[in-house]
Amino acid sequence: MQKLDPFHTGRDRVLAHLRGDPVDRLPLMPVTMMFAADRIGVKYGEYASDRRVLVEAQIRTAEEFGFDHVSCISDPAREAADCGARVQLFEDQPPALDESNALLADKASLSRLKIPDLSAEGRMKDRIEAAALFKKRLGGEKLIEGWVEGPMAMAADLRGINTVMLDFYEDTAFIRDLFEFGVEMEIRFARAQIDAGVDLVGVGDAAASLVGPHFYQEFIWPCEKRLVDGIHGAGGLVRLHICGNTRHHLEGMGRLGCEIVDLDWKVPLSQAREAMGPDQVLLGNIDPVQVLRNGTPESVTHGLEECYEQAGPRYVVGAGCEIPRDTPPENVHAMGEFARGATG
Repeated sequence: MQKLDPFHTGRDRVLAHLRGDPVDRLPLMPVTMMFAADRIGVKYGEYASDRRVLVEAQIRTAEEFGFDHVSCISDPAREAADCGARVQLFEDQPPALDESNALLADKASLSRLKIPDLSAEGRMKDRIEAAALFKKRLGGEKLIEGWVEGPMAMAADLRGINTVMLDFYEDTAFIRDLFEFGVEMEIRFARAQIDAGVDLVGVGDAAASLVGPHFYQEFIWPCEKRLVDGIHGAGGLVRLHICGNTRHHLEGMGRLGCEIVDLDWKVPLSQAREAMGPDQVLLGNIDPVQVLRNGTPESVTHGLEECYEQAGPRYVVGAGCEIPRDTPPENVHAMGEFARGATG
């Protein structure tokens, strides 16, 4: 295939690829968090708490490795923290929710829970302001990605993963009310990020992979669909990522209408392509530990070649979840080399 002239910006390249237009090379959009913080020599606690540090780390990492996007992603505890959940903070690790003291340990608390004021100082406002800072510094040079929690992930953050799993059997009315609260909050949060400058909103619904097909289709999928439609209604694109083995959810994930479905390494892209059809853009999904962190540039290239062969041209280069913090830089550069050698 004859290559096109290079696109002016990474943002142009991604948007053209998502429209189905020819591009000069495949977009490169891996998730980086701790890896990005380490590249500029800052502790991860600073990265997750200060938008200025996050933005600087993302921009410099994207420039160093030729990524086509930057992202506001840092950890899943922002929304829960602003709702009042107990969050443990660490100097050089991601913030973590204290599940032993879950905010909604008492289900009756949900009726009193309010969606946080996004104009008030808090961790959600910090992400919104990160989006605005990206827009100010980058203009249209890179695609800007925001991030929100999906309905199952948000429910687990507020209620505790083990407890919410039992709720599916013991109190489905509560599950529906909890998901309703989460979806409404995340649509507002996504809209604020879009208004601040993001092009695409990542939806992370990690805990959904732990739920069986029946509960996913009955409870989670309709709420994911409302969230995706809400983001689209606000003018944003959607990148869905569900950590873990989602083979039993693939067909439903493909019906959500997301511009990008970002798959964990446990899911063969050939199965995703079969389940979702020829038009869904797939992202991923080499093993981020065994292939990317512990491998070589050659193993990274080989892994991506297999992904591309299985996914076909509607494909974005990335890993199957976050790039680990101590991944050799030459292995990340190999991802860029592969992307530059392939056309969409």
